[in-house]
Amino acid sequence: MNDNDELVHLAAGALHLVLAPAVGGSVAALYDERDGRRFDWLRPATAGALAARDPFSMASFPLLPWCNRLRNGRAHVGGRDIAIAPGHPAGPSGRHPLHGIGWLRPWQVAQASPTCAELVLSVEADPQWPWRFEASQLFELDAAGLRCTVTLSNRDTAAMPAGIGHHPYFIHHPGTRLSANTAAMWRGDAEVMPVALEPTPEVAQLRDGVELTELDLDNNFTGWQREARIEWPAVSRALVMAAAAPLDFFVLYCPRGADHFCAEPVSQCTDAFNLWDRLGPGEVGGTLLAPGASLSGRWSLQPER
Repeated sequence: MNDNDELVHLAAGALHLVLAPAVGGSVAALYDERDGRRFDWLRPATAGALAARDPFSMASFPLLPWCNRLRNGRAHVGGRDIAIAPGHPAGPSGRHPLHGIGWLRPWQVAQASPTCAELVLSVEADPQWPWRFEASQLFELDAAGLRCTVTLSNRDTAAMPAGIGHHPYFIHHPGTRLSANTAAMWRGDAEVMPVALEPTPEVAQLRDGVELTELDLDNNFTGWQREARIEWPAVSRALVMAAAAPLDFFVLYCPRGADHFCAEPVSQCTDAFNLWDRLGPGEVGGTLLAPGASLSGRWSLQPER
């Protein structure tokens, strides 16, 4: 990163947050530092990742104006066509753009104090995403943890499909366990696109708490009770991720053998905009945002010490 790509540092007691506005409005690190010893609650971005502006290597990044994959980068909503051009970061097939637009653009710092910062983004309509929108992220840090409020506002003259969320990366220490109460899981095909919504064995495993080495997932869960608990027994640490409506859906990316995993609070399932006609927003999430309206959701990370 160059001199214009300054990081934003917040601190509250032993807890530290580092933001990288120029890298998609990302979180670069969230860690405790006590007696000269550091523990990272999220996978920290390296100096090389920051220099390369690689959002995939950040600690977390925002998801908007849609979450997860969009089939072939195409959808017809509100009389307008979404047509994401090839080359947008995509899934295994290279055909399904993911994570929206916000994480691929630099954000601006609207305000910052020692414990609070707001990042903002303004995006003009274009042939790919034919709606003008604005977004903000409010980060609030105190001794109890981090709170992040994501807001997406439709600044266009027509209703806009909308989804929001965040994409935190956690370190997969040996023995890491995860628990989350959900109702069903979307089974995916080889391209990680939704096939069937079922109360799978993984739903029961997560409800009871499961060691992540038993899972190999990149899936969406519905009926999430907006809380997940992560335990790292090997380092005697634990953390609770909580969320508020409309972040009613949960994504777990846990590739077997990887040194990280992602537990994501989101407001929609994969390809929700294309599934609305068949299943409706209640089943797959997302919303149609009227001109001038906003969609806002808060999520938090609360370390247990």
